[in-house]
Amino acid sequence: MELRHLRYFVAVAEAGSLTVAAEQKLRTSQPSLSRQIRNLEDEVGAQLLRRNARGIELTPAGRAFLDHARVVLSQVEAAGEAARRVAHPAKPCFAMGFLTGHELTWMPEALQILRDELPNVDVMISSQYSPLLASALLKGTVDVAFLRRERRVPDLAFRLLVKEPLVVVLPRDHRLAALKAINPGDLEGEAFVTVSDTAPVLREVIDNYLKRSGINITPAHAADHLSMGMSLIASTRGVGLLPVYAQNFLPPSVTSRPLKGDPPSIDLVLGYKKSNRSPILKLLLSRLDELVARVSKRSDKTPPATTQL
Repeated sequence: MELRHLRYFVAVAEAGSLTVAAEQKLRTSQPSLSRQIRNLEDEVGAQLLRRNARGIELTPAGRAFLDHARVVLSQVEAAGEAARRVAHPAKPCFAMGFLTGHELTWMPEALQILRDELPNVDVMISSQYSPLLASALLKGTVDVAFLRRERRVPDLAFRLLVKEPLVVVLPRDHRLAALKAINPGDLEGEAFVTVSDTAPVLREVIDNYLKRSGINITPAHAADHLSMGMSLIASTRGVGLLPVYAQNFLPPSVTSRPLKGDPPSIDLVLGYKKSNRSPILKLLLSRLDELVARVSKRSDKTPPATTQL
C-alpha cells in the first residue's frame, strides 16, 4: 500500500464518482484510477467502494477506512511541514518606526549598520506620530523607534540621538523673512501656527519657550502634521516654530529663519521596550554611537538645506 492509493481513495470518496475524481481532482484516466482502487481493496482485503446508479458509495468497511486514511494523510502533511520548518526556518522580523520625516535621514544609515544581518531578518518600516510610535513599542508591534522622549511610559527606554533646534517657519515674502535671524519678541502680534496634541512633546517645548521669553501669544491655528503646518503658514501668512529638520520639506512659498539667542531644542531619541530581547535591537544599540556619527558625517557633507525649496 502506498500513499497515492490513500489519496486516490479519499478523492473518489469525496467526489462520489470515479470519473469526476479522475478528471477533475487527480488528472488521470478513469480506467487507471479504477485499477488503483482495486489494488487497494486487494491490499486491505475488503471491498471499500460500491457502484450504484448514482455513482460510487462507500461500503461500511470503506467508511471506516476513510477516517483512518484522512488521518494518515494529515499526519504525513504535518510531518513534511515540520521538516520544512526545520530545514528552512522563517526569518525573524525586526520592525523599525520613524517619526514622519526622519526616515529620510536615519533609515539609510540604520539599515547600513544592520546590512550584515539583513539577509537573515525581514525588516519592517513604519512612519507615524511620536505618541503612536511609543504605543507600538509598548504593544510589541515595533522593536525600535526614532521618536520624541514621550512622557509617562516607564516600560520604555530612550537613548539620545540628537538635539534639534527650533527655527521660525514663515511665508517667503513675510516682512520677517528679510532678517537673517529673528528675535523671539518679533513673533508677538503675528498669527501663530502651533502644533496639535499629535505632537505633545514638541507642543510643550514651544509653549515653554514662549513663556520663558515673555511672549504673550495665543495660537491662531494648530497643525496635526508638517504638511498641514506649512499649508496653514502659507495660507494665513502666519508664523510657526518647528524643528530644523522641517527645512527639508518646505514648499516654495515658505521659508525658515533661525532664532536669535539661545533657541529651544527638542530631543530625537531611539526608543525601545526594556523587556525586548531582540538580538537585532541589541546589535543596533551597541553601535548607536556609530549611527549618530554616520548621520552627522552625512549631514556635514550635504550642503545646508536651503530655506526656499
